[in-house]
Amino acid sequence: MAATKKILLLGSGELGREFVISAKRLGAHVVACDSYAGAPAMQVADEAEVFSMLDGAALGAVIERHQPDFIVPEVEAIRTEVLKDYEDRGLSVVPSARATVMTMNRDRIREVAAQELGLPTSRYLYAETLVEMRAAVAQVGMPCVVKPVMSSSGKGQSTVKSQAEVDAAWDYAVSGMRGDRVRVIVEAFIAFDYEITLLTIRTRDGVIFCPPIGHRQERGDYQESWQPTPMTPAAVAEAQRQAKAVVDNLGGYGLFGVEFFVKGDDVIFSELSPRPHDTGMVTLISQNLTEFDLHARAILGLPIPAITQHGASASAVILADRDATGFTIAGLERALVPSAPGIELDIRIFNKPTTRPYRRMGVALALIRDGDTDAARMAARAAAAKVRIDYR
Repeated sequence: MAATKKILLLGSGELGREFVISAKRLGAHVVACDSYAGAPAMQVADEAEVFSMLDGAALGAVIERHQPDFIVPEVEAIRTEVLKDYEDRGLSVVPSARATVMTMNRDRIREVAAQELGLPTSRYLYAETLVEMRAAVAQVGMPCVVKPVMSSSGKGQSTVKSQAEVDAAWDYAVSGMRGDRVRVIVEAFIAFDYEITLLTIRTRDGVIFCPPIGHRQERGDYQESWQPTPMTPAAVAEAQRQAKAVVDNLGGYGLFGVEFFVKGDDVIFSELSPRPHDTGMVTLISQNLTEFDLHARAILGLPIPAITQHGASASAVILADRDATGFTIAGLERALVPSAPGIELDIRIFNKPTTRPYRRMGVALALIRDGDTDAARMAARAAAAKVRIDYR
């Protein structure tokens, strides 16, 4: 029997939770880490560690204690120089220490895409002070999008449409930053037709792709996603070309969530996460292998069969609306009843111990095998709307 592989998971949110389930099904031993106890992935992992991953000494101590075969980041805010040091000593960082460094900060991955690889991106400038940001907005022009270079789930992101909104956008970006770098990226707004996530899996046998995932955001954060999404063959081919170029540059093995803006046949690189993507939660119902299964197989060097679609699928988030520690999730008995024959529904509750405004607490999933994505989106949204958070 093959030796059990030990995975140190850095970050234990809902994406980490689903990854743990996939990895354990393949026989891995998982140690889930986060800054608070009882995080979603910890509830299903073999062991747990609580510490700040920006604390280099604490991170190093945990790695020394567990001696994992793989270090798998699930969050951006990590003391990446520690990961580089351990990779140099022979430990496997997923997908690579360089990838975690490049993607932890939007400025670095943007420079890889735009400058090293020559991929099309929006016009952009950086700012480290309010004065610099005012100048960047004036040069880039309005409307423009302001984001912290280090954040996730849309935190700190806003669209600036007038001069009166500039200072508030800076304050919001600073308040939403992760880590210890006060820096924002100011991007020209692109009038795109739609945006997609292309789940790109780098394996020992080459690079493979899931069908593109369409998604809708509010406040810079994903609200719903669907698969398949209509794209011209030329646009799909160009997205795959660009995604392969970026992941090959970063190296390593695993699943990457590569985001693009699409206008006609034109594809513009936006962002990249070297791990499962929140919009990819639709794959929990849409495919034979979820994005979490694919990530686990690629990391462990296991074969990946052809990726097949079950039909038109969609996901819709279930959000909290206030800060609370006492609450219950209710309404599942209604949410899981389809409104018409042929609709298949599922609900995933993340079991987070606290709520806050706009925090994702679960996701509703819909599949219509012989339907279209518009109907699947309606079904997922309807199911999500029936789930209640009862606060005490």
